[in-house]
Amino acid sequence: MPFPKPEFQNNNLLRNGSLINGNWISAAKETFDVTDPASGSKIATLPEQTSSDVEQAIDAAAKAFKTYKNTTPRQRAQWLRNMFNLMMENLEDLAKLISWENGKALSESRGEIKYAASFFEWYAEEAPRIYGTTIQTATASNRVFTLRQPVGVCGIICPWNFPSAMITRKVAAALTAGCTVIVKPDSQTPLSGLALGYLLEEAGFPEGVCNVILSHKNTPACGLTLCESPVVKKISFTGSTSVGKILMKQSASTLKKLSFELGGNAPVIVFEDADLEVAVEQTIASKFRGLGQTCVCSNRIYVHSSIIDKFAELVAAKVRKFTIGPGLSDGVTHGCIINGKAIEKVESHVNDAITKGAQIIEKGGLIPSLGPNFYAPVVLSHVTKDALVAKEETFGPLCPIFSFDTLEEVIGYANDTEFGLAAYIFSKDIDTVYTAAEALEAGMVSCNTGIFSDCAMPFGGVKESGFGREGSLHGIEDYTVLKSVTIGGLPERL
Repeated sequence: MPFPKPEFQNNNLLRNGSLINGNWISAAKETFDVTDPASGSKIATLPEQTSSDVEQAIDAAAKAFKTYKNTTPRQRAQWLRNMFNLMMENLEDLAKLISWENGKALSESRGEIKYAASFFEWYAEEAPRIYGTTIQTATASNRVFTLRQPVGVCGIICPWNFPSAMITRKVAAALTAGCTVIVKPDSQTPLSGLALGYLLEEAGFPEGVCNVILSHKNTPACGLTLCESPVVKKISFTGSTSVGKILMKQSASTLKKLSFELGGNAPVIVFEDADLEVAVEQTIASKFRGLGQTCVCSNRIYVHSSIIDKFAELVAAKVRKFTIGPGLSDGVTHGCIINGKAIEKVESHVNDAITKGAQIIEKGGLIPSLGPNFYAPVVLSHVTKDALVAKEETFGPLCPIFSFDTLEEVIGYANDTEFGLAAYIFSKDIDTVYTAAEALEAGMVSCNTGIFSDCAMPFGGVKESGFGREGSLHGIEDYTVLKSVTIGGLPERL
């Protein structure tokens, strides 16, 4: 299968440098390459920035904050609406950028851009609705009310698996609240972030309000600069739990505000009374979205013992119909894995489960005829409870199916992890659904559907999957501080 190179209608979206204070900076002592994970070919060469560059971006954001925080909510709403419109006008080009640098199928990339843009539309509508409260006091001569004010300069550190949506979900909320931002996209997928930076300028946001910095080998140092800066008042990070813990330690010296969306190990529970066709379709939609490379992908599929064999065969039959190939090629349903290290983890989980007695329903595996990063889905059944995949997030196309018999038993299995991001339930019985939804230790529980992403829904986890919420009306709260104002010595009420 050929590896097509995308053609763009708007070549202005292709940026070759970082964005600091309205200036595009491509000069640097060192550079790093961005490669297409499907073909392995070089896409772009970008500047390797240092801590001093990050400090310049922080200074620019701090200066811009002094005036941006005083813009009216209606003005910010207009800029946010402009950004939504620009993203939709450039949807096809933005989607091609994602597939080019991330490897996912173009159909999935189009979906990501629509989802990413929706946050600007949602927050354009929410901007004028950041409310305070009035409070009844014990002292008759006092009056108390609260204000929600922007927290300040925010560091936004994003992953490669959703190179547009993970940026917009954070940035839209921050800009709505009146904050300014420094965005650090992943070095594997920086082009989408740079394109968004360009469009934010076109949408009308003032210079310095949104800055995009780039680094590869200097990423730890750049992250440290953001975390330790007393000027940066908030860090928002999506990525691994291990990195989240490092960032949390680094931020302790300034006690800045944090919100983390970290690792997952999402259970799917299919009860014996579930609509089997729906359960199979939706489990596949969850498990193989991005070829399993999302934080909310189902990682452990628990199926009642009375239907496990039928369920496994139905999943395998549908998986065999996937068309795997370069994400930019016509007809491809699923693209490639991001890199060789990710494939090694999938292979280790597959081999471990088989060694411990799992049944192979669909062998899957590497597809060397396409390239080193292509991997067909593996479906295993009757996976044992001591398998690595029961404890660790695979982040790839392995579908491990476990057996259970009772509600109490499976809730125990599902909660036996330090993670708690997403969980899924399939049952026609409302008592079962409600009981399980309350008992599951997860920030999000999806019932009878495998895809729940929506800008109106609070997104986030519990336990070591992080804290804070993105999207919805609650998403603004993480970018504000609550101030109480007391006015004393007032006359008695008439």
